[in-house]
Amino acid sequence: MTLDANDWPEGVRRIAAALLAKGHAHAPVRLDDAARTAQQAADALGVALGQIAKSIIFRRQSDGAAVLVVTSGDKRVDEKKVEALVGPLGRADAVFVKAQTGFSIGGVPPLAHATDSVTLIDQELFRFDEIWAAAGHPHSVFKLRPQDLCRLSDGPVAEVVLGPPGDTVRSPCVSVCRMIESTGLCEGCHRTIEEIVQWGSADDAGKRAILAHIGRRREAEQS
Repeated sequence: MTLDANDWPEGVRRIAAALLAKGHAHAPVRLDDAARTAQQAADALGVALGQIAKSIIFRRQSDGAAVLVVTSGDKRVDEKKVEALVGPLGRADAVFVKAQTGFSIGGVPPLAHATDSVTLIDQELFRFDEIWAAAGHPHSVFKLRPQDLCRLSDGPVAEVVLGPPGDTVRSPCVSVCRMIESTGLCEGCHRTIEEIVQWGSADDAGKRAILAHIGRRREAEQS
């Protein structure tokens, strides 16, 4: 159910204010039971596990910055892929997470952190039209679309999870995408949001077809 503003914990009030300031249409809602895991949140909401946008925090070794990976609930983060994008990572314990984000594990949202986090958005989330993310407390979540994450967190779309066996065709953007608002295309691979969505579920033949289409698009732009 939608939370009464008078009953919001401090963390949820921060998220509600940030969402309002960014013009997001959906306010935090309250779950009857705590959802400290993606599975608990999915069960409470009656949605697929993959529709839960879980926030995974790492600590970057070079500068101690928090690295936020917003990933689909049914996927596991590939730490090597993340390190290839942001540098070597270290362990982020509960004290570090609270100090850097201002939120406790189990309720870390994808925005409004206490300090600026290096953010990556899992492209697997684009399999879904609707997803749910933590809203600053284990009992609170909010609804959004995968593309909303790009706007709310200012993070790029990235290939950051363990792939299925035999998944041999890598992302044409070499693991990371950042969209250009004026063209609707990724600045690195020239894919549209729809093509990024298709990539997440395509087999090798489908991925090669997308690559061929991108090639024709680039040729047309250069002619």
